Amino acid sequence: MGSRIAICLGGLALLCLTLVPVATGQNGDIPRTPSGRPDLSGTYDVATLTPMERPTELGEKMALSEEEAAEIAEGARQRNERRHRSSDPNRGAPQAGGSVGGYNGVYFDNGDDAFQIDGQWRTSILIDPPNGRYPPRVDGSDGVRSRTPNPGTAFWLEAGLDAPGPYDNMEQRPFGERCLLGFGSTAGPPMLPVLYNNHKRIVQSEDTVLILIEMVHDARIVRMNAAHAPPEIKKWLGDSIGWWEGDTLVVETTNFVDRPAFRRGTGNMTVRERFRMESADTLIYSFTVEDPTVWTRPFRGEYAWPRSDHKVFEYACHEANYALEGIMQGARLLEAEFRGEAPEGIANPTR
Repeated sequence: MGSRIAICLGGLALLCLTLVPVATGQNGDIPRTPSGRPDLSGTYDVATLTPMERPTELGEKMALSEEEAAEIAEGARQRNERRHRSSDPNRGAPQAGGSVGGYNGVYFDNGDDAFQIDGQWRTSILIDPPNGRYPPRVDGSDGVRSRTPNPGTAFWLEAGLDAPGPYDNMEQRPFGERCLLGFGSTAGPPMLPVLYNNHKRIVQSEDTVLILIEMVHDARIVRMNAAHAPPEIKKWLGDSIGWWEGDTLVVETTNFVDRPAFRRGTGNMTVRERFRMESADTLIYSFTVEDPTVWTRPFRGEYAWPRSDHKVFEYACHEANYALEGIMQGARLLEAEFRGEAPEGIANPTR
């Protein structure tokens, strides 16, 4: 995880200067700009314990009771308590082939409870299909792109001692691994909650909306009342245009690269997002995803974004990305072992 130090939003300063003072809404419930639009500007903490997909045993049950929601929150509290216990200094080595561990529990920030919409504790972010799960895939689609399997050997050399592999150069590695985009579709679109760094900041003017993502400081630029860029212009976060439908901000995104941040989709994906203020303190974020080359039908989800008094901090990913060097070096060692070479790279005398 990148080190977290206070960020100066320098590049955003000009945009921030275009903002106008907030005016009181007609009903006084939500803040509005002088032009009468809901003012979405501010920081939101989107961490939640609610899963993207609903557990199959819940079927089409969309809402939890107060007791069920409290049970989930208590379970999370107990897990966090276990994660924060001091490690035994006399513990032995990990089991062969097992995990040596990842982030310390202090970095986890996936919320303290489920979220509510219109007073309901939701069972999943996905709400359509009615079972709260992804729709069936198109026959012949590749499926979810998975991480490269790593059994601890240079398995790619089984095709030949000089065969190409998934670790031949850094540009083959996923965007998140290379600190180019946040993992887990945190910037999306669709923008989803992840394990940590779940703050998002919206900066709004009349012709532009900027959404700053805390993880890897991705910045989405939404051009209001504009046309999409030509289809041949592809972007990591897609091309986003927006417009208002009453008090709801609608954002449509196309022009994705072939392997977008939302790894279940492809470059053929279209995402339509809706931002509406349920109250002065809560934004409801909903999205519809369509990719006819992957799914047999579109799917839809929504979840609450509570306002936060916290600041967005810099995610200095490149500066602390020692893991990428380790990944590449580890692959070279595995290749040397497979070829029967010494780790220092001494040529195989049998070749």
